[in-house]
Amino acid sequence: MELPLSGACQCRRLRYEISAEPLTVYACHCTECQRQSGSAFSLSMVVPRESITVVSGKTKEWLRTHDSGRIISCIFCDDCGVRLYHNPRANAAITIVKYGTLDNVAELQPVGHIWTRSAQKWFTIPAEAVSYDGQQPDMSRLIAAWKSIGTKFQT
Repeated sequence: MELPLSGACQCRRLRYEISAEPLTVYACHCTECQRQSGSAFSLSMVVPRESITVVSGKTKEWLRTHDSGRIISCIFCDDCGVRLYHNPRANAAITIVKYGTLDNVAELQPVGHIWTRSAQKWFTIPAEAVSYDGQQPDMSRLIAAWKSIGTKFQT
């Protein structure tokens, strides 16, 4: 794959680029991600926060407080309302990109699954995937699993 990675909202007015390789890709099965995505889970790609740049369009921010008290900044397109990424307040070094907003989603596959206790009963978590029953304590195992698959990027 080539860097920068690029993506957009549904109306395509807001476009972004990512200049660094992803740190990991995972599926979140929490009920909030199910509601937000309108699906069984949400795919997330973690990138260094300084690597993401909005190149056109206007964003809107909504702050969400989790049951745990953690606060996450949710970034949307100001026109169509599609959620593009999250900036967790607890970790200012990362941004969590909504994977489906990327222009090319064919080559990156999730290496892990979080909040599996909320997973739909018909979905089978792959045995080889990093898996957490709830929130992962940190990203270390997900990042290590991502590094182990050796996805190649070119600049």
